[in-house]
Amino acid sequence: RRTSESSGGVCFTAWKCECAKMRKVVLITGASSGIGLALCKRLLAEDDELHLCLACRNMSKAEAVCAALLASHPTAEVTIVQVDVSNLQSVFRASKELKQRFQRLDCIYLNAGIMPNPQLNIKALFFGLFSRKVIHMFSTAEGLLTQGDKITADGLQEVFETNVFGHFILIRELEPLLCHSDNPSQLIWTSSRNARKSNFSLEDFQHSKGKEPYSSSKYATDLLSVALNRNFNQQGLYSNVACPGTALTNLTYGILPPFIWTLLMPAILLLRFFANAFTLTPYNGTEALVWLFHQKPESLNPLIKYLSATTGFGRNYIMTQKMDLDEDTAEKFYQKLLELEKHIRVTIQKTDNQARLSGSCL
Repeated sequence: RRTSESSGGVCFTAWKCECAKMRKVVLITGASSGIGLALCKRLLAEDDELHLCLACRNMSKAEAVCAALLASHPTAEVTIVQVDVSNLQSVFRASKELKQRFQRLDCIYLNAGIMPNPQLNIKALFFGLFSRKVIHMFSTAEGLLTQGDKITADGLQEVFETNVFGHFILIRELEPLLCHSDNPSQLIWTSSRNARKSNFSLEDFQHSKGKEPYSSSKYATDLLSVALNRNFNQQGLYSNVACPGTALTNLTYGILPPFIWTLLMPAILLLRFFANAFTLTPYNGTEALVWLFHQKPESLNPLIKYLSATTGFGRNYIMTQKMDLDEDTAEKFYQKLLELEKHIRVTIQKTDNQARLSGSCL
């Protein structure tokens, strides 16, 4: 017998039987729109016995998505946890809640991300149109985009914290739910073809001095994934990265408004015969993400990026690309993240202690 409840911002279904414990539990950050929402729909369309946990910042949107998913897949189990990966206090709260709810997580999709105030380099676009690298330029957006950035309440660069560090802390906090050598768990990152080695520096891994924080953060994601495999494979945790290609989501609509994309669509559809990165729809963009979920994680190559691709005739398929990185740099970056984590935890502890003292004096 199934019961449905909605209370305190959580919409869920619970089965009153022991077999419910056998459901695979999948956590998806940024699940209320774009690639994350399309991913939820595709996973449930293939297996409505999953337990999906939607990790979202906006609870009203998450509740609407939850209700729609349950309406389409009444035998599924869907829950919500509120988390803003650009706010570490939110990450800690969500992690504590998840550890109270679940005994294990089978897969985490580290999908939430931002590209704030993207600016299109018109000059680079114009010259690129008449160069030999025109297909490469459109496939990766290399040299075309710069973004603004700002400092968060945690004192970190916003793009770095949202796309990389907030997820890193989430993983660290959820290690007890992930590390089971008898039954491997997966981490699947939404990376990008735009991840460029030239935009990343170990000395400035938050990219505070550059103009392409998004590219830097996605390269950092690739490095982190490699390092996580090196440090956690023996404990039953495996990590891989995927690129959804150019899909029309809130991220791409931030570059150009929807009506411009509509005007460009005939040219894009023609270009798709030469550049397979134009997946265009969130559904198509999830091809590699869904494929990875169905693989044995221990059989995958941690140095490969899995790319969603679409032919000119609209057929979806998977491509692979060896990542332009080395394991030594990945390990050094991982150690820097551990150092930053230690510093952040000390700072938060001091803040909490001061708050307690102030409260006891009132």
